[in-house]
Amino acid sequence: MRKGGSEYADEVCGSMTEPATMIDVAKLANVGTMTVSRVLNGSAYVGPETASRVHAAIKRLGYRPNEMARVLRGIKSRSIGLIVPSLADPFFAICAHNINAVAQTHGYSMILTASNDSVGTEFSEAEWMLQKCVEGLIICPVPAKLSKLSNPIFQRTPIVAFDRPLQLPRVASVLVENGAGAKLGTQHLLDHGHKRIHFLGDAPDLFTIKTRRDGYQRAIMGAGLIPESSLDCNSEQIVLEYIKRVMAGKNAPTAFFSGNNRISRYIYRALLHLGLRIPKDVAVVGFDDFDTADMLSPPLTVISQPVEVLGKTAAEVLFSRLKTTADTWPKTSRTALKVQLVVRVSCGCSPASR
Repeated sequence: MRKGGSEYADEVCGSMTEPATMIDVAKLANVGTMTVSRVLNGSAYVGPETASRVHAAIKRLGYRPNEMARVLRGIKSRSIGLIVPSLADPFFAICAHNINAVAQTHGYSMILTASNDSVGTEFSEAEWMLQKCVEGLIICPVPAKLSKLSNPIFQRTPIVAFDRPLQLPRVASVLVENGAGAKLGTQHLLDHGHKRIHFLGDAPDLFTIKTRRDGYQRAIMGAGLIPESSLDCNSEQIVLEYIKRVMAGKNAPTAFFSGNNRISRYIYRALLHLGLRIPKDVAVVGFDDFDTADMLSPPLTVISQPVEVLGKTAAEVLFSRLKTTADTWPKTSRTALKVQLVVRVSCGCSPASR
């Protein structure tokens, strides 16, 4: 005898550990699976009373329509999702442009959204993308001890993290050599004879900043010196106050290494405000190049990361996974792209030596 909707719901909702399926919805609504498919697709007429029962069952079971797309043979959305921390940051705009370019060469479209560095927003946006039937996700993850992307609803969806790693099984990460790059930039300042080099970062919990600080410290301690750093320089005013304080101290720094291009700009403005000359009074090297770095006065020496290649590589890794099944994905996968020292003038090099 077929069970009634209420009786079946009590049994399913009390015991289900796997995500609900279309069969579960059909049983709860007392209809066939084709009826559920028609309601979801709008492919054929379904009476209002029956459709109402189907929608109620979907809501009660927390069924995700994208699951239907995964089990219906041969049906694909030919779309991927991209979640970045901010749509205002040029770095992520460049990455998005290159990811989209790769997607188009594969005949796919891309859905773009921002997490605004919120764990909750990141999860809800990723969940929404699954409901839109994206076949894979590329994410610059929000710093978190436990990512909500560990939720079982994502376990069959290929995910690639870029710029920052995502410590989840079978999630690929595409990064740059943050530590090695920071060590290289710091060593360049050491080679100029600087012994008091301060590192400035803007987010103590951010993977890129922590890793770059670690690279800086390895170079400093390798030279037998004491590292000096601040990872809370997340505004122009804070940077100004920090530099004003340390430059007035007994052992004022002779050089600064910035953790990213935003801090580099803050350092330049602070030094200009204080009437200090670059590199005569204090030298500067920054991690990450930007459009106007070579137009500053003086031009900024940087560790340049391959932003375009970062986006392209993340996309190609995702599309390679779309050709296989989740069972074949390696448990861990990390790609690290090389960075480059771009010598200009702010480090103390003369224009002729560039």
